[in-house]
Amino acid sequence: MLRIADLSLAFWPVGGVPEPVLSGINLTVSQGEGVGLVGGSGAGKSLIAQAIVNTVPVTARMTGQITLEGGPVTAGRLALVPQSVDALDPLANVGHQIARFARLVARKADPVSVLDRVGLRPDVAALYPHQLSGGMAKTVLLAIALAQDPDFLIADEPTLGLDPHAADGLMACLSGLIAAGKGLLVISHDLPRLVAITRRVIVLQEGHAVETAAATAFSGAGAGLAHPFSRALWRAQYGEIAWA
Repeated sequence: MLRIADLSLAFWPVGGVPEPVLSGINLTVSQGEGVGLVGGSGAGKSLIAQAIVNTVPVTARMTGQITLEGGPVTAGRLALVPQSVDALDPLANVGHQIARFARLVARKADPVSVLDRVGLRPDVAALYPHQLSGGMAKTVLLAIALAQDPDFLIADEPTLGLDPHAADGLMACLSGLIAAGKGLLVISHDLPRLVAITRRVIVLQEGHAVETAAATAFSGAGAGLAHPFSRALWRAQYGEIAWA
């Protein structure tokens, strides 16, 4: 189980005043479970992902506990699928990048087999990032994470910037990984697709978790949601006219 207990984080610039950005965050993700994380811009969603993989900025001070199966988070057990396709190496083809990340955790990976797991053709292994569509690039980021054979994955805004068809395909792939026993924390602004593949959703507002709701509560006008901000996020996906 991936567990975050009482995570707080503040930016502490030299000679400046500390600026709290996360406060008292608690969440768990079990293998075979999908958990969603949503919130407005600047709510701290991506910072939570960075905290889990220990890549927070050097000016940040962090308190609380982050554990995996009761111990520290170690490479090879958990992998991050980053938000930006700029994480891809522009000078290496897809196959080399998949193999490289597998080697980082002392594993071997056949790029073609990994690409097949995420629904990409074998010839994608020979392509460079500039030759990929947006949906293909996002899916390659997922393939690179899977090459490390982790038990848990964090997917940060996997559908951001994708057309509906590509977004549906990528979310279907994530759903398949959950069904196969992976534990997934999915950070997304795309609530309708997020609640279709997750069991629980944590709602962040200005660095605080205001509600943890069952995914099934995000339906209709959101009457099953306890917090006004959660209902506002849900209704904003379609507009108030949908609930008139």
